[in-house]
Amino acid sequence: MKTALHFRHLLVALAIVASAVVAAGAENPRSGETLAAALNDARALVAHRDGFKVVRVEGNSMLPFFGNGSVLVVKKMASGKLHVGMVVVYTNCFNETVAHRLVAVSPAGWEVRGYNNAKSDSTVVSDANILGVVYATFHSDDRADGSLAAAATVGTTLAYAAPAR
Repeated sequence: MKTALHFRHLLVALAIVASAVVAAGAENPRSGETLAAALNDARALVAHRDGFKVVRVEGNSMLPFFGNGSVLVVKKMASGKLHVGMVVVYTNCFNETVAHRLVAVSPAGWEVRGYNNAKSDSTVVSDANILGVVYATFHSDDRADGSLAAAATVGTTLAYAAPAR
């Protein structure tokens, strides 16, 4: 029963992303689930898998794909297996965790940019700073349900989807 609920949440999240991409505006996708529920579902997905990590998103540079309140499941991947268009999570030169898409490769590393950003990030992605690629996205309604939401986010990495720095 619990697995069916997690699977249903994943299907709802995928349907929301698909409809958001088709929509003309770049609205933040919502699932009707709380942030705590999205975090719990993502954690259940990675519970018995090596090389996966759960991060929550703050920012809207990756709309309509994900924005504030989204929860990402990140799969560890070496930079040699990456290709343009993948969405990665990495640590930039300001020691911030960022979720952006790959736009080009150079001898220095991968150039990344938020979907809605006019310019690329100042930090390139390499094996030294990549956390991994986005494997799954869980959307929430970004609703803070008091101490439950605060407790649910403890120990979860925050990834920015924000303007380039």
